[in-house]
Amino acid sequence: MPSSADVIVVGLGAAGAATLFQLSKRGVRVLGIDRHAPPHDLGSSHGQSRITRQAIGEGAEYAPLALRAHQLWREIEAETGHQLMQTTGCLVIGPLDISEAPLGKPQFVRRTIEVAERFAIPHQVLDADEIRRRFPQFAPRQSEVACYEPGGGLVFPERCIAAQLSLAARYRSAVHTGERVTAIAQTDDGIEVTTDQAIHRAGQVVVCAGPWTPGLLGGRYAADLGLYRQTMHWFAPQAAVEFAPERMPVFIWLHGGEGGWFYGFPALDGDSAVKVACEQFSASLPVPESMPREVSDGEAVAMHALHVAGRLPRLSARPLRSASCIYTMAPDQRFIVARDRERTRVTVVSACSGHGFKHSAAIGEGVAQWLTGSAPPAMLAPFANF
Repeated sequence: MPSSADVIVVGLGAAGAATLFQLSKRGVRVLGIDRHAPPHDLGSSHGQSRITRQAIGEGAEYAPLALRAHQLWREIEAETGHQLMQTTGCLVIGPLDISEAPLGKPQFVRRTIEVAERFAIPHQVLDADEIRRRFPQFAPRQSEVACYEPGGGLVFPERCIAAQLSLAARYRSAVHTGERVTAIAQTDDGIEVTTDQAIHRAGQVVVCAGPWTPGLLGGRYAADLGLYRQTMHWFAPQAAVEFAPERMPVFIWLHGGEGGWFYGFPALDGDSAVKVACEQFSASLPVPESMPREVSDGEAVAMHALHVAGRLPRLSARPLRSASCIYTMAPDQRFIVARDRERTRVTVVSACSGHGFKHSAAIGEGVAQWLTGSAPPAMLAPFANF
């Protein structure tokens, strides 16, 4: 027999786990479905750490989400007793006016400073000498500056997802893992979700399927959303204590050379490795399952040569491990939090376009408010047109 719920959430990664938790907290009868067993390493929401910051150089419209997400991470920590966010400070380094902006990051350092000023986010602008004095792990060029945000840091993606799923269960939501959604159809009185195991009915559906969204929804989602393989690498520091979170912030570095920019993290507790990564958009994937999971030694060597060498001189070229994940990119690299045009009872929360995890707690709250109210919260409005 078909099961029923008020809302079905398809996909329980960053946005899905947050939406499931926030809906269940409001007393909604909600069912979460995931083809895998989150948190897992087959999509976009893994890799030990994700940068979080509130001065968002991608655009001022993201700052309210980031500000609220920081509050929510702390609230969820208090409710679960698990650390989800670590404050290390965040450095955004690069020329103030970079002539060759990396994809989606024009005037990124300047825009980061402007957003910090607009939203009264504590920050400091450091010249190259001050960067080297305060953070000797970095070797910037004399022409480079940094916006330093003391309240920035990192979130632990696997912990965040697990914590919100745990709280959703505490609020009596139902979760089906290892169940693959094959079709979503709108009927006269609701939505019918067909899986490889059952048929489920609900008043509304939220699709948070990340890289599986194009294949599930088809149409313009399949035409316009791109899937891209990304790699992450962990390198051995010469002296791990120098790269501890108490001494080294997370960073984003726009250097204008080949590859344009990269980002990284301190060596986290219990780990002697420093994680660095960049973004790659040279070739898209037809489906998530086609992504090569293994990362070659050559990819790690290239990462170090293009980005790390000369900029983090105390970080050795010896890779300790690597991993891969998938970005689901919208054409304008923005988020999508919108009603489906044809299936008006379907809300699509994807793509995160490579910078969504730090906002996800607030996105989930906003979607829950939307579905239990009459209109989307103002902070979601900039992402509602797709």
